Amino acid sequence: MIRAYPGRASVLPGATLHLHVSTDSRRFRVTFYRWSDGPVEMLRSDWLPGAWAADAAPDADWHWPAYPFTIPPDWPSAVYIADFEEEGRKTTFDLARGHGAALFVVRARPGGRGMLYKLPLATYHAYNASGGGCFYVHPPRSIEPPGARVSLRRPGGGIGGPVWCAADHYDAASPRQTFAHWDARFIRWLARNGYRADFCTDLDIHADPALLADYRLLVSAGHDEYWSTATRDAVEDFVSRGGNLAFFAGNVCWWRIHVADDGTAIVCHQGGPHGARDHWWSPRGAARPEDSLSGASYRHGGGWWDGPRTSGGYRVQQPDHWIFTETGLARGDALARHSWPPLAGYECDGVPLDVFDAGHGAQLPAQLSAWADEDGTPDGYALLAAARLGPDWQELPARARHAAGEGIHTAAMGLFTRNGTVFSAGTTDWAQVLDAGRDRQLERVTRNVLDGLLRG
Repeated sequence: MIRAYPGRASVLPGATLHLHVSTDSRRFRVTFYRWSDGPVEMLRSDWLPGAWAADAAPDADWHWPAYPFTIPPDWPSAVYIADFEEEGRKTTFDLARGHGAALFVVRARPGGRGMLYKLPLATYHAYNASGGGCFYVHPPRSIEPPGARVSLRRPGGGIGGPVWCAADHYDAASPRQTFAHWDARFIRWLARNGYRADFCTDLDIHADPALLADYRLLVSAGHDEYWSTATRDAVEDFVSRGGNLAFFAGNVCWWRIHVADDGTAIVCHQGGPHGARDHWWSPRGAARPEDSLSGASYRHGGGWWDGPRTSGGYRVQQPDHWIFTETGLARGDALARHSWPPLAGYECDGVPLDVFDAGHGAQLPAQLSAWADEDGTPDGYALLAAARLGPDWQELPARARHAAGEGIHTAAMGLFTRNGTVFSAGTTDWAQVLDAGRDRQLERVTRNVLDGLLRG
């Protein structure tokens, strides 16, 4: 068996990428693929001498043998997959591989550009169980800063390692919390529809907030759960300076992380005698509700992890808004009512509501709670559409003024403007429905968001 990980998961064109490899084969080689409308083969290495190295703990740098590769200076910014082949063991490209592959990003050099796509590398590693642990199973303890600690220098992190998560009833072929499950789909849709983007990871923004300055629009899709303070500060500063932000994602900015060991490990405190210190919303934690970043929060939404889930689509609230241009949707119509998978789900973000009519026709306009601003909802937030999460949902979190399951929980699609404009779709599974190519209204909404925020 062959396994690998990058020393750093992003690199500039012309710079050196170090891949750390362990194999029981005498020789191996690497094929580099760029992910676009599917895999594009870019380069195949010569045969290289193999060496076996032992696993380490999930919170340690594994120190496997390093192999340097110079990235050609003409490679475009993109997500790349290093695919490993052992001598005498031919493999085929598989984006959901649990071993024998490593993910990295080639960033763009500074210059004026439109769209920057951010990969949630911290979230990938939060669920990466290489070495027998992650934030969710056998979490290694950290004393300073306090919490659970995982290393970024081990196999996994989007591809090539075991992942802790429930299987997706609608897509058992790829584990959640991997590149294949959500991000690859959204990026493929962008490429098929003529959108050009540059790429980075969340930890790139953490280390260099200035890289956002060249862009008009920052995009995130899928599951974007773990954020450092520096990353959040940089993104909010970007918006305050007039940059636009689009979250085709859910469970956004739910946990705060601390980046340790020169950017090679992350720590998160998720529980203890006095509660979690690294919830963004909690007064016992960061006391900085995630709503003020994205407009919505998982507190007001919910999760459905196992088996088939129920949803009636997103009920349109403001059909005259520019986001619904050329969709034909009227007030009360359900966007993606019969999609596969349901548009609302796995995990959803909502807003505090006192009134929401989920029935056909939706005669009553949705009303934000009178105390929404106290809970983090930004001034001027516009609720555009929402899906009611019924009492059968597997988690409807507790929150201010409500115990678990109480009150109105939704997946909320909306936006607000704070110099720049922030759009939030309120669900992890937007990319899956979009990539299926069966819902023209959802595609039109996606185009309207991207085109509007790239122009605006």
